[in-house]
Amino acid sequence: MCQMEKETAISRLFIWIIGNLRHRQLLLILSLIIGVVSGLAAVLLKNTVYYTNEFLTGRLAPETGNLIYLAFPAIGILLTVLFSRYLIKDDFSHGVTKVLHAISRKDSVLAPHNSYSSMLGSTLTVGFGGSVGLEAPIVLTGASIGSNLGRFLRLNYKTITLLIACGATGAIAGIFKSPIAAMIFSLEVLMLDLTMWSIIPLLISAVAGATIATLLLGQGVVFYFTLPEPFITANIPWFILLGIVTGLVSYYFTWGSMRIEAGLRKVSSPYHRLFYGGAVLGILIFLFPPLYGEGYGTLSALLGGEATEIAAGSLIDGIRDNYYVFIAFLLLILVFKVVAMAATTGSGGVGGIFAPSLYMGGVTGYIAASLINHFSFINVSERNFALVGMAGLMAGVMHAPLTAIFLIAEITGGYELFIPLIITATISYLTIMYFEPHSIYTKRLASRGELITHHKDKAVLTLMKIGPVIETDLKTVHPDDSLGKLVNAVSKSRRNIFPVTDHDGNLLGVVLLDNIRDIIFKPAQYDKVRVSDIMDIPPETVSQDESMESVMRKFEDSDAWNLPVTDRGKYVGFISKSKIFSAYRKILLQFSSE
Repeated sequence: MCQMEKETAISRLFIWIIGNLRHRQLLLILSLIIGVVSGLAAVLLKNTVYYTNEFLTGRLAPETGNLIYLAFPAIGILLTVLFSRYLIKDDFSHGVTKVLHAISRKDSVLAPHNSYSSMLGSTLTVGFGGSVGLEAPIVLTGASIGSNLGRFLRLNYKTITLLIACGATGAIAGIFKSPIAAMIFSLEVLMLDLTMWSIIPLLISAVAGATIATLLLGQGVVFYFTLPEPFITANIPWFILLGIVTGLVSYYFTWGSMRIEAGLRKVSSPYHRLFYGGAVLGILIFLFPPLYGEGYGTLSALLGGEATEIAAGSLIDGIRDNYYVFIAFLLLILVFKVVAMAATTGSGGVGGIFAPSLYMGGVTGYIAASLINHFSFINVSERNFALVGMAGLMAGVMHAPLTAIFLIAEITGGYELFIPLIITATISYLTIMYFEPHSIYTKRLASRGELITHHKDKAVLTLMKIGPVIETDLKTVHPDDSLGKLVNAVSKSRRNIFPVTDHDGNLLGVVLLDNIRDIIFKPAQYDKVRVSDIMDIPPETVSQDESMESVMRKFEDSDAWNLPVTDRGKYVGFISKSKIFSAYRKILLQFSSE
């Protein structure tokens, strides 16, 4: 009884809060709460992964460490698969894609377990050496916190979507201590349509997440790097070249990871998939130890002027000071990082591409600068190129140039590299757009017509579902029915369309009232004329699971006002332009209201 009284008191408190606060006031309070909780989640995840990794590898001797690395990643992925299949019983990989799908197709609803499951899954995967990042899992965690809090308070779709963005923003700000980049991430990657007012809650969540992380983790949340060398205007042509190179590497990143994951998905057994992916990952890490884990240690070595240290413990350890051997080693790392990352996620691991894109960008920038400097008459900063290369890869892979620019600017503590960051990120983005119009996050959703974009008309169409606008009150007739029977159906119907189906319910055609007006008043024709004689084939049919954008395209191409809806050939109902326009207007008002 006491417990019930407590629950009732809490419910009354929330009802009082909602009833007595204005919507904007409530939103500001919720954005602060979500930002703090998301920041705490980011701190917790970074610590659990760090201590898991330290527990497993902290005492390994250099001469035996590589052999152990053969087993650790596969063990971590196995534990993740078991956790996912038998405890959570849901797929929570590809966190950012899952958030985008929830916004576009599930009314911004994320399962409550997403508030913790992706954190536990990524701890097992990355803590044991999986070659992926923590950012996508923590984005899913923060977004789920926002979604479930909004649902608990019974807020509308638009508000819950904004709370999802607040959670993602607070999480990214907590991971990187980069509030501006975190907010821009929600604008660019989550494709959020925001007004000036709705940016305020994002800023609050970003500052809250970054502040919590700074208080609990110190200044260097991931790594903090002060630029020792200034930007030189004469090097602009080389940054343009770096933009093209990172754009091409971004395309390889996207193409390679998608192809490898698709190949692993063809393996029906999850345990066979785990064996193949785990074996590939273990062998690659044995040959190239820098592929172990997130890879921020490699970036720190490149940015700290100790690049050759990343080859310590590898097969080239004894000859790592040889320039050509070391550059070849870095090029192979660049090639196989995509394989290691895709093998991790494709075999059942949980992680994201945020850290791998920064990793490959840093390596690409360092290689480019090193090769340029190999000519005695040219001198560029290898560390600056590594930083700018990180922005170039992120801009290309994620199709988020602004996020990339501001993230690198913030982790370097200033805007000294702002011009080269803009140049390289922009050119990288334009380069990959020539080959691939969708980011690695959105490619799968775009192919199914489920991607929210900044184009408001397309965004509203994406949010619309066919089910609510299907009309099922039309009288059906059969092809062997007489005209007299059709006239009887006309007398009982308020519609001027009559679907023609066989006895199994398959759609064969339609009869339009306008096309038979000249004979329905001739009783002498009632027994002579059959429905099959006067039915027409519809210009288009709509599938029950088709996207609304595709439906509208069919209306435009056919110039029809009504189209039949089928499910594997069986008649379901009709869909009309007028009903679509009415539903469109309602969603547009909800989508655009301040």
